[in-house]
Amino acid sequence: MIRPILWFLARLPLLVLILVVSLIMSSCSMLGMNYASLETTNKAAPEPALDVAAVTVEGSPAREALKQKFEDVLYGPWPAGMPVSFGDWQMIDPEYLDGRGTLEEVAITVGSGESASTFHLVTAFPKASGPVPVVINQTFSSTCSVFPDERATDEDGTFCDGPKITGALGWLETEIFGTYISVAPVGRYFDAGLAYASFYASDFIPDSKKEAPAAMAALGGPVNPTSALMAWAYSFSAATDVLEADPRIDPQEIAVMGHSRHGKSALMAAVWDRRIAAVVAHQSGFAGASLSRSHTGERLDRMAKAYPHWLAPQAQEWLDKLDEIPVDQHELLALVAPTPVLLGNGRRDVWSDPNSSFRAAEAASAAYEVTGHPGLTVSGMQDFDPAAGIAWWLRPGGHSVVSEDIDAFTTFLHDHLVRERPPQYAVH
Repeated sequence: MIRPILWFLARLPLLVLILVVSLIMSSCSMLGMNYASLETTNKAAPEPALDVAAVTVEGSPAREALKQKFEDVLYGPWPAGMPVSFGDWQMIDPEYLDGRGTLEEVAITVGSGESASTFHLVTAFPKASGPVPVVINQTFSSTCSVFPDERATDEDGTFCDGPKITGALGWLETEIFGTYISVAPVGRYFDAGLAYASFYASDFIPDSKKEAPAAMAALGGPVNPTSALMAWAYSFSAATDVLEADPRIDPQEIAVMGHSRHGKSALMAAVWDRRIAAVVAHQSGFAGASLSRSHTGERLDRMAKAYPHWLAPQAQEWLDKLDEIPVDQHELLALVAPTPVLLGNGRRDVWSDPNSSFRAAEAASAAYEVTGHPGLTVSGMQDFDPAAGIAWWLRPGGHSVVSEDIDAFTTFLHDHLVRERPPQYAVH
């Protein structure tokens, strides 16, 4: 009798934690207990109307004016001219994945002076007979959790010694947010013919409404970012600087990828840095691919009040009049064109509002078509065409990164970056 009681008491904290999380999930659509509507024909068309021909011409006054409007209303300035410097690659594992490649890291410094910020880009290079495409993933979790068995550099400058989140918390993280919310399935990217690079976004600018504004203001560039999203978008650009200079990487085939808030910054990076060849924006939600005028799910106003540092300070002026906001996200997607983009979604992720994201993709599709590229080719929210210019992906489940998502990501990236490559680029 005593042994079962002791067993129960030992596991009581975990049981209480599971109960609390279950109660939260039962009442919170953010964590995926409701279903997104699949009906889009009964909704109003996104506004403002697109000047498709004008915004798709690189450098045109209309295109530059629309980018400026996004900076003025939501994101703050692109930090043009912000210094980027980096050191030499440091070997972490010369026989990574049983000899399939190497795992290396490089320190990247953005800004100037004592307050410049340094983060580490960890890259898995496959053994190949020529330069290969790469996808850069901006992660929620520290490098130690993304590469749990490797001695990469942690955010405090020490070497990693296993993942940061373990035990009950680690189990809950993966149960709620998916197996791949932290750890990277690098072998699957190798299988698709890709190198894989990632960095911890908060290692550059902390995801904190108290710390982020000061960190951005102190970077010391000619123009400093005023939103964490724009700063994180610029860190994608800094990582691109490093990888395009490496002869093992094809500089014309660099993709960016992010989930949730980092899906937002991935889309922004593709607009302000046109070197980027493809985008995976998974469940990017508001200020990403979902319409700011939508009143479903989290909504832009809720997001901006909970995470004010994600957007520029002036965005707060529009939160009580979203129906009048002078830009919306179908225009952001149009500015991405003709760069191929995958918009990932979960049917239960009502918080990210997949319905308005699909309508934004429908409206932006014309921007791809006018440049001679296929835009959104599917007829409904449950179809998937990875070869499309706007590849729409909707699976069951909530706000997470799961195995089915990795299949969609790698198929999309392979179709757009790898499929047409000559045989000498094959990964061994």
